[in-house]
Parts: sequence; structure tokens; C-alpha cells
Amino acid sequence: MFNDLLTGFLLVLQWPTIGFLFLGVLFGIFLGIIPGLGVIIGLVVLLPFTFGMEPVAAFALLLGMYAVTSTSDTISSVMLGVPGTSASQATILDGYPLAQKGHAARALGAAFTTSAFGGVFGALVLALSLPLIRPVIQSFSSPEIFMLGVLGLTMVGSLSGGSMFKGLAVAALGLLMSTVGYSDSGAIPRYYFEVGYLIDGLPMIPVVLGLFALPELMELAIRNLSISRKDLEEVEGGGILDGVKDACRNWWLAVRCATIGTYIGMLPGLGASIVDWLAYGHAVQSAKDSSQFGKGDIRGVIAPEAANNATRGGSLIPTVAFGVPGSLGAAILLSALLIVGLKPGPEMLTTELSTTFSMVWSIAIANILATVLLLFSAKHVAKLAFLPGHMIVPAIIMFVFMGAWLGGGDLGDWIVCITMGFVGFVMKRGAWPRPPLVLALVLGGIMENAYLLTGRVYDGLEWLQRPIVLVIGLVILLTIGFVIRGMIKPKSKPQAPSDGAGGSPVFSLPFSILLFVVFVGAVILAGGWPGSVKQFPILLGVSGSLCVLVVLIQDGIDFRALVSSGGGLLGTLLEAAEQALLTKAMLFMLGLIIMLLLMLVIGQKLALPLFIAFYLAVWGGYGWRICLLYPFCAWLFMIGFYDRVMHLFWYPSWLNDKLPGLMPEGFPLWLFV
Repeated sequence: MFNDLLTGFLLVLQWPTIGFLFLGVLFGIFLGIIPGLGVIIGLVVLLPFTFGMEPVAAFALLLGMYAVTSTSDTISSVMLGVPGTSASQATILDGYPLAQKGHAARALGAAFTTSAFGGVFGALVLALSLPLIRPVIQSFSSPEIFMLGVLGLTMVGSLSGGSMFKGLAVAALGLLMSTVGYSDSGAIPRYYFEVGYLIDGLPMIPVVLGLFALPELMELAIRNLSISRKDLEEVEGGGILDGVKDACRNWWLAVRCATIGTYIGMLPGLGASIVDWLAYGHAVQSAKDSSQFGKGDIRGVIAPEAANNATRGGSLIPTVAFGVPGSLGAAILLSALLIVGLKPGPEMLTTELSTTFSMVWSIAIANILATVLLLFSAKHVAKLAFLPGHMIVPAIIMFVFMGAWLGGGDLGDWIVCITMGFVGFVMKRGAWPRPPLVLALVLGGIMENAYLLTGRVYDGLEWLQRPIVLVIGLVILLTIGFVIRGMIKPKSKPQAPSDGAGGSPVFSLPFSILLFVVFVGAVILAGGWPGSVKQFPILLGVSGSLCVLVVLIQDGIDFRALVSSGGGLLGTLLEAAEQALLTKAMLFMLGLIIMLLLMLVIGQKLALPLFIAFYLAVWGGYGWRICLLYPFCAWLFMIGFYDRVMHLFWYPSWLNDKLPGLMPEGFPLWLFV
């Protein structure tokens, strides 16, 4: 085994393999930074280049990119409060508050350091554990997968908000949203309301970008803020080296979380999605003082970043050793395995073990290379936190809407993004945690299939007697117990606040009522469907409505007390609207809607730059030079990257039909439509 380990290492270091690895790392960093891109698009772009390549060189290119997107996506999590991928949601809870305090460089330094450690540690632990992996993976079947999903949602629901019932209700909403479209258990479309766009389900990327990015951008725009709430001169400490020192001081936490990430990452389907929350929950529950979690505790960055990078090596094993891809990215890697002439199966752990080890080494080396590059650039990236918000918002708007368009290339993607932006704004103002919704949307299909399969294979609740199910159930109960203890004794174990902590019941109460109506309506609509099709939605509708009912009662009490102390109903509503800058927020949303309508006429290539120019002139108050140069640079990037490199399908606008007749023959129409 040691000879295979050494041979795999030498295979990666030889030329041109190491060169392909470096190219993959650079491409992966770029993809991770820009919201809406990520590992799937990277694999799709790079896969054709692997035809005819040697297996080790091909996987060096692919895994170099695959391994580092979970490192560079930390930049958007910390700087914008937007998860670059579903595996970086937990980083937002403390990373973004650190950036708001002016400590973005510290957060990035700690994140990049622990990401490198997690990636290397996970790869090495994985290499040493290869002989033991097969029985571990084979012991997980549908009951364990379902319970692991419940554990992940319990963690995110209880640790991402001040109210456990709010978190669980939002998780139930996310699971319910995942049932939109055709059910895998029957050819019956659910909750699509005769809208063709919804028949295949809600796309993930527009939901995530709308829910997280737009509310934060609205905050910067309507309050005229920078990301950091402090000026550069007012910030003490918080540099990159401080973050590196934080990572070294908390090395034992990083080791524990990297171990969690390695072994949870092996589990097909769920591992990479929930591991950052399991690590974050472990950090909170094992801390002597958890009062700063959710407010800018560096341990809240170290734990999930060490874990999510460690999953990359772990998630590769089911794909390579058993031909069982646990995600879309793993499925594309499986395709690459077949393209280069390798057959997934036991021989990858025997006769082809050196090739398997070369993949593990590729992941480890890629993490080191990416960390070195990102640490050198982190100081300059962190300075963006001190720029005026009006200079940041237009560029991020372009990335957000183009990222949303990548979800499916449909007009509905922009509509969903704007709609979820409004929902996210209300949730933030009402102190409703947003991460549970996204994680539940990711896990929904997997959990429903596992739940239905468990019901078919086992009689009644017999599956609850399986040893691993009992262990996971115990962890779920302990998690809930910690939360309850924190509610009873807030001084000794305070809860981590949500991203909208301290929200007003003026916003929370209407949202509670809306959620209750949605859950009850979902149960009523599902009543006429066949058993296997309606079972999961009804379970979610009932459990979600019970959680919301508890919140609704509390919101009603809080709202009544607020009205009593605020000088009447009208005065309370007006004061809440003024504090939330509701008028400005609605004007911002109106601007996005006008941009969408304008896109129908002149297309995205012109509508987005025009919106940027309008925003800079009206909201930012900048001069004509900036109002022309900024949109022009945005237009060039859209043409150069999204059109020429990505070959993106653009919306067929009215101008698309009219422009050819207005321009001379041979004119490059692709510049505008």
C-alpha cells in the first residue's frame, strides 16, 4: 500500500500532470469566486478536454478545479453573505459579521488556512482508511440516509436562528419546495399550478442567489453602506496573519471538523451538503463560551471550512470504488473515469490503487496551491469591504442575474430570483433564518426517496431499531437538548442569532401567517394524490404548520405588545416601515423588475449595463465618466466570458428579431443580442 501511495504522489508531480493540476486550480478559484458558477459548470467545461489524455493528467485537471471551489467560494460567503455553494452556508453566520466589523482579511486568512489543512488532512486520512471504507459505506442504506438528512436539517434549523421553531419551519418549507414538479414515485406533477417552468422543479441557483444576495445588496443600496460598517482607519487588527494565527490556535477544532468532513463526505448524496452544519454545530456545542457565535466568532469560520474541504476526498471514494455518484458533480467525474478508460469498482482499490492515490494527492496538492494563491490575494480582496456600497452593488447584480440565468436559461430564473429576493428581505427583517430553506431544498429529493424506500422495505417503525439510525437519532435529540438548555439558561449557553436577529414582529407575523396558509394549503392540495406521491408533502405540511403555529402565537404576543407600547396599530406599522427603509427597498425591487421587463425588449446584454448606468447615476450620484465606463466594462465581461467562453444561450428578445434587418450584412450581432 505504501508503494502505491508513493507511486501516486510521483505520478502527480511529473510533467505535464502538475501543469494541468495548476491550470485546474486557477480555473477553480475563478469559478468559486463568482456567484452562480461553481464546480458543476467547471466540470462541464473541462470534461471535453480530457478526451485522449492520460488518466492521471486528466484527473489532475478536473480534481484541481473540483478541490478548490470550496476554498475560493469562501470569498462570497464572507464578503457578501452569499454561499458560493451549498457547502459554504454555515460560513456565512460568522464570516459575514466579521467582514461587517472590518475583519474580512482575518476571516479569509483563517478560512483559507483551515481549508488547506482540511483538504490535505482529509486526503491523508482517506488514504489511510481505504481498507476500512467499504463496510462503512455499505452499512448506510435508506434509513440512515433519511436520518442523516434529518440531523443536518435539525442542526441548521436550531443553530442558524434565535428560534428553533422558526428554523424547523423554514426547513419544512424548503423540503416542501423540493416537491414541486414531478414526483420520482409517480408520474404526477405536484404544486406546479399549470406553470410549465415549475414542472421540473425549482432550480437551486436562482433561489440561493435571490434569497441571500439580493437582500444584502438591498441593504448596501438603501442605507448607502459599505460591507464593513467601520472605516479602514477605525479597524484594529483583523489582518490575514491574525486569521492564520486563529487557525493555528484552534488546530484541535480544525482536526476534529476535518475528520467529520472526511467520513461524512464518503456518504453518497448527503455528505457534502450537511457536513458544514455538523461541523458548525460541533463547534458551538463544544465551546465553553458560545455567546459570540453568529456575531463574528472566528471558530464559526474555522469549523465549516475545515470540514467542507475535507469532504472532497471522501466524496470521491463512492464514485471511484463503487461507481455510485453521490451528486451531479460526482456523476460527471464518473463519466470522466469512463472516458479515460478506467472502470469504477474494487480494482480501483487493488490493481489501480496507485491511480486512486494519485487522485487523493491531486486533491491535497490542489488545496495547498489554492491556499497559497488566495492568501497572497486576500489582503486586496478584503479591501473591497471598505469600498462604497454603490460601487459594489452594480457588479454583483450582474453576477447574480447572470448566475441565475445559468440555472436553466429561462425567463422564470430571473422571476424566481427577484421573488426570492423579496422573500429573503422579509425573512431578514422578521428574524427568520434563511440557510435552512436552501439546505432543505438540496436534500429534499434525496430524503423523500429514502423515506419512501424505507417505508417499502421495513414494516412500520422497524427501521428505527438499526444501530446507526439509533446513534443518529441520539445525536438529533442531543442537538435539540442543547438548544432547549440554551433557551432555559441563556446566560450560560446563548443561542447563535440568525442573520436577521432582532427582527420586528411587524414583518415576522405576516410571514408566519403566510407560511401557515402555505402548509395547510399544501396538505389540502395533496389530499387527492396517490399514496406514495402525497405521503411526504402531507408529512411536511402537518409538521411545518405545527412549528409555524408556535411561532405564530409568539409573534402575535410580541406584535400586540409592540402596538400597545408604540402608540397604536398605524403608528407601529409606519415606524417599522421607516426603520426598515421599506419605501427605498420597494423602489430597489421596482428597478429590478423594470430591468427584467427591459430585458424582454432589448435582451440581457443591454438591459444589465443600462441598469448599472441608471443605478450609478440615480442611486450613487456619480458623474458621467463612471456611469459610462462601469457599464461598458460590465458589457465587455458579459461578451467576453458569458458569450465567447461560456457560449451562453441568451433570451430571444424583441431586438433579437429586429436588429438583423437594421444592420449591414456581416455586422457582429452577437455584441448586442
